[in-house]
Amino acid sequence: MISGDSIVALSSGRLPAGIAVIRISGAQTRFVVETIAGTMVKDRIATLRKLRAADGTLLDAGLVVFFPAPNSFTGEDVAEFHVHGGRAVAAKMLETIAGFDGVRHAEPGEFTRRAFLNGKVDLVETEALADLVNAETEAQRRFAVRNAAGAQSELYLGWRRRLIHARAMIEAEIDFSDEDDVPGSVADAVWSDVRAMVDEIARHVEGFRAAEIIRDGFEVVILGAPNAGKSSLFNALAQREAAIVTDEPGTTRDLLEVVLDLSGMRVWVTDTAGLRDAPGKVEAIGIEKARAKAHGADLLLVLEDMANPVSAGMIPTDAPALRIGTKADLVGPELQTTGYDAAISVRDGTGVPELLAEIGRRAAAEIGQAGDILPSRLRHVELLSETKRYLLAALTEEGRGQELRAEELRLAADRLGRIVGSVDVEDLLDVIFSQFCIGK
Repeated sequence: MISGDSIVALSSGRLPAGIAVIRISGAQTRFVVETIAGTMVKDRIATLRKLRAADGTLLDAGLVVFFPAPNSFTGEDVAEFHVHGGRAVAAKMLETIAGFDGVRHAEPGEFTRRAFLNGKVDLVETEALADLVNAETEAQRRFAVRNAAGAQSELYLGWRRRLIHARAMIEAEIDFSDEDDVPGSVADAVWSDVRAMVDEIARHVEGFRAAEIIRDGFEVVILGAPNAGKSSLFNALAQREAAIVTDEPGTTRDLLEVVLDLSGMRVWVTDTAGLRDAPGKVEAIGIEKARAKAHGADLLLVLEDMANPVSAGMIPTDAPALRIGTKADLVGPELQTTGYDAAISVRDGTGVPELLAEIGRRAAAEIGQAGDILPSRLRHVELLSETKRYLLAALTEEGRGQELRAEELRLAADRLGRIVGSVDVEDLLDVIFSQFCIGK
């Protein structure tokens, strides 16, 4: 249990609102509740009370809920005051509670930090809670909920348990081979499982790109010659006048971005400067930015005016591209199907819904199956890569002896433990004594 100051903060959204939730955690929580609510309330039952300052001044009337330690979010005594959501009411409540001895305003993320330090959540679940708070799309919400519920942690801890078991078997064979209840030769089974784990980790790490797309978005970049209709399409997708549209070539000089929610997926669309030779100095900078942005895109939309085709020149080839014919309302049907992946008209809406559906389909394909467990942070990928490196070293160093190979397994298990923040040197002894009854 963490000692020190109790902390208080507004835990609900931006004010004013219908209700403001003031949360307090720590040793002073019970005393604060008894003082402000008049008497103590029953555990975990929302109770309507008149809320008063220590001098008896009425603050508000609202609900009070008390969560006793250790069965609370932080593992400490926690209370919530549900009061009217005016700025003045919330400010006075916070001022009053922070005025108690041993109570202070919480730092950003401090409630979750205390939950982690008290063993209520691990590091991966903590990161998932942050993702859940920041989720803007359905795909982000599903991803965060699954990880906050422990699916990702359980995968890593499962691998770690297998490595601890493998090391226990190897060391037991080395040190206790004369014991009747120690298997005679476990090396083949142990190293076979380690090889399987290397493959499992490698496949899991490959999913990081899908996790990045879920969290950060699927990036679509619109390219084309000047006046190809890029900004018109951009405005149509944004459903507002986000970019200036004129007949003058080179209107767009910088990158313009908009975020779309396509079937619950976050999609970034970027409008760029028209690609052409011999531009002006400022326009040239915009064209260079456009080419650089295209290199990191998940999908390129290469637009061409079907009524007045002008090549956009060299297009980056390291990203998938769709060749889009624009201004379909100005040409006949025969030109709309010649050499283009799609034909659109922003003026009458032809092809735009179908283009949006195709972008959404490609984003969904990159994300993969909704039930996949994916590494959600670069930190996870780096530690998983170190884990894999130690496992490969253990598998390829047969001539070094079982002791050194067992040490590689220990280092690999340590890296997995660091992902979730639960490294415990006693785990190995627990496995040996529980399975082999050594020293009984």
